[in-house]
Amino acid sequence: KMSFKESGFSKDSSLKTAAEEAPIHRIRITLTSRVVKSLEKVCADLIKGAKEKNLKVKGPVRMPTKILRITTRKTPCGESSKIWDRYQLRIHKRIIDLHSEIVKQITSISIEPGVEVEVTIADAA
Repeated sequence: KMSFKESGFSKDSSLKTAAEEAPIHRIRITLTSRVVKSLEKVCADLIKGAKEKNLKVKGPVRMPTKILRITTRKTPCGESSKIWDRYQLRIHKRIIDLHSEIVKQITSISIEPGVEVEVTIADAA
């Protein structure tokens, strides 16, 4: 007669769940856009989708707005008075952190035009 330890089976081998088998990924989604409304809409859709799937969500973290400025002379010849034009390009950035086993289900949402999405995936340690 063979004892339980000699058989090679452990008590927990049959009780493993699907969540334990799939590695949990740390997902960082970086969203950048020039239009704040579309950026906030994409953030809200991402967070709503993640909360429906009961995922751990951090964010959106609002990063500082980058302001790119260009100042040029209005007249091409330089003869008249010195009048300058000032142009600005504002780039808004949001970061969302998620913890999930399945990456595809989160990133398959519709994204507004003009919103750049960057997804970084790392294993949670």
